[in-house]
Amino acid sequence: MREQQESEYNLYMIGEFDVAGAFWSLIERSPAGFAIALHIRYQTPTYLFQTYPLAWLEEYSRDGLLMHDPAVAWALEGRGLVRWEDLADRDPAGVLGRARRHGLRHGFTVGLEREGSLSMAGFARADRPFAPAEMEGIRALVTRLHDLTASGTPATREALRCLSVAFTRPGPTKDPRPGPDPC
Repeated sequence: MREQQESEYNLYMIGEFDVAGAFWSLIERSPAGFAIALHIRYQTPTYLFQTYPLAWLEEYSRDGLLMHDPAVAWALEGRGLVRWEDLADRDPAGVLGRARRHGLRHGFTVGLEREGSLSMAGFARADRPFAPAEMEGIRALVTRLHDLTASGTPATREALRCLSVAFTRPGPTKDPRPGPDPC
């Protein structure tokens, strides 16, 4: 049994990097939720991880807010970090105000492009703004995830797809390591 658990746990490792552990760390650092889109091609990410509240995800999808989201527009153009409050003048549709009503009061977006591949991520808190050191630490983790997921074995890609399913549910409550594959 232990060998099976270790084997399943290794599915979430890329080299010495614990991918599932990285996502649990991001959940702790971004308690109101996050969305991470890795390796966007033709407007579709290879991997998508979302932990925002379900009501927000439903409203965002139902009302087509992706096309009006100033954080997404910034990430498509910019590289680095931007606080959501600094995007207020680029939000005529009021997406950021709607997000605040769902507890996404303080947030920032990471945009990065490396070797021709674009990734973006947004992180939110309800209680306070992110400190600059917190934002830099999260950006470093997103950059690492981007770099590590740029390629990989078929088993690694499938494990990441399964984690994408596991972490694209609001507020995951059970750590999928080690244990049965979430797919």
